[in-house]
Amino acid sequence: MSYLTFLECALCSKQYNADTVQTLCPECKRPLLARYDLEAAKKNWDRDCLSTREPNMWRYREVLPVRDESKAIKLGEGFTPLLSAQRLGDSLGMQNLYIKDEGVNPTGSFKARGLSMAISRAYELGIKEVVVPSAGNAAGAMSAYAARVGLKAHVFMPVDVPLPFQQECRALGANVTLIDGLITDCGHEAKKLGDEHGWFAVSTLKEPYRIEGKKTMGYEIAEQRNWKLPDVIIYPTGGGTGLIGMWKAFDELEQLGWIDSHRPRMVSVQAEGCAPIPRAFEAGDEFAEPWQNAATVAAGLRVPAAVGDFLMLRALRESNGIGVSVSDDQLVNAQMRMSSLEGTFACPEGGATLAALENLLATGWIKPEEEVVLFNTGTGLKYPAVFDLLND
Repeated sequence: MSYLTFLECALCSKQYNADTVQTLCPECKRPLLARYDLEAAKKNWDRDCLSTREPNMWRYREVLPVRDESKAIKLGEGFTPLLSAQRLGDSLGMQNLYIKDEGVNPTGSFKARGLSMAISRAYELGIKEVVVPSAGNAAGAMSAYAARVGLKAHVFMPVDVPLPFQQECRALGANVTLIDGLITDCGHEAKKLGDEHGWFAVSTLKEPYRIEGKKTMGYEIAEQRNWKLPDVIIYPTGGGTGLIGMWKAFDELEQLGWIDSHRPRMVSVQAEGCAPIPRAFEAGDEFAEPWQNAATVAAGLRVPAAVGDFLMLRALRESNGIGVSVSDDQLVNAQMRMSSLEGTFACPEGGATLAALENLLATGWIKPEEEVVLFNTGTGLKYPAVFDLLND
């Protein structure tokens, strides 16, 4: 089923066994990336076979890490629509604008991809209890996939996370602990108790497999556009797993011979109240300094420090991309425009991509004739508080 061969540190390149439980690289404490025998896959796997496979992310199983198909935990994740955003494009003078709508995933967000993969692989390797610090969507996804196979789930969330996220996790059987602080504070508490009780952490990029679920977004964009990538991808960035995953996917696709060397310019969007990646990008830094006093209504963007910061910055620079930030007012108003013009009830993070597009069109960094994909990473249904901003 899988051509998985080993795990490789993204920073020091040291290799590790893929069939034992692994977290960060023991040498440099940076993320491990799954590597595949792509030469063998190229000889034995042809993209034409995809036409007979189910429309979910597991259609790319040869380059996914789960070896035993019976351990793949499925709720219908992936192969989300790539929508032609004609009305929105017309309002901006663009003819080639698209929205990748991740809100139709199980649990209502793109986090279903990564957590489906991480929990499946944990289940395959014999793990019984899992833990995650989360701003909301990741916790709901982890809770769902853990519930599906009877794993015990522990969630640590900031106390001000929107109530629907808390209710979702509790309904799915997770133990929920609310922390008076940011996601980084939740991470410290999750690690402390996880180490004490032997829970396996599926935090962003602190295990090797969430990124493998997220990279399927890149495979899908290629397949849905007949193996021709767009000019620009605009992606809302918290921990950055999806951005890094898509960049990894494009490299794998080229090695498989399924696409050519053309790459989209990658755009990382963050909120002005928490923008460590745009700041580091602008400064030319390899790593991003933690953001102090992080604050934004877009809960998924309130990530003051990310272990994969250097991978995000690497992808931006290798793609001739850019890191940008937008205000809360901009992203909420853009969220409403995306929703009302295209019928996709966008989340605030999805709105941030439209706000970034408008700014980049105004500066000329994006040309109206270019092909651009915006990522709406989740449904707006879980964010009732954002409407208060519109009424202020």
